[in-house]
Amino acid sequence: MPETMPSSTVIEAHAVCKEVTSPEGSLTILDGIDLDIKAGEAVAIVGASGSGKSTLLGLLAGLDTPSRGRIAIEGTEIAQLDEDSRARLRAGRVGFVFQAFHLLPNLTALENVMLPLELGQHESAEARAQDFLERVGLGARLHHYPKQLSGGEQQRVAIARAFAIEPTILFADEPTGNLDSQTGHRIEELLFELNQERGTTLVLITHDERLAERCHRILHLDEGRMVDAA
Repeated sequence: MPETMPSSTVIEAHAVCKEVTSPEGSLTILDGIDLDIKAGEAVAIVGASGSGKSTLLGLLAGLDTPSRGRIAIEGTEIAQLDEDSRARLRAGRVGFVFQAFHLLPNLTALENVMLPLELGQHESAEARAQDFLERVGLGARLHHYPKQLSGGEQQRVAIARAFAIEPTILFADEPTGNLDSQTGHRIEELLFELNQERGTTLVLITHDERLAERCHRILHLDEGRMVDAA
């Protein structure tokens, strides 16, 4: 577990519910979620499949809005923003590692990592992208397209893309789930380097108990409700 506990709140969720319509009627995915996450904190969200973890992660990241309740990132309430405004709020500050890689098929691994850097007008975008691809073990695959990469390699490109912008908040859904143990360990160390050296707030979904235990806190979801926190 990291040694220092952060103080200021960067993510707030209060009485958050998420409902969707199914053929059987209304389905409640999340019900009355309350949590605060501090700047620089590492938080693991755990629970059985179908407990609502990925839905909660998407809501906290501003990729979706709750049916009821309030979510704020750095004091700005997400539900009050339209989609473009939410994208601007995330730009350059929020990184994502999701199980769907969302790589652009017509761009190489290097170009996929460079794209958010160029959009954010980072200096030396190509050099930075190459550095992070090398750090995830893909230095020899810079100019390969997604279809030429395995699923694990595509995940590493997505991880490099998320890390390269050096976000203030990083959301990750099973970041080591599809990786071999050696690569998974390398990614795990990068996650906590960002957290400890740069003060990046980490919000992780994981089934890996050892990874969860490295975080400041573990939040447990069960059938859409927060059942306890450690």
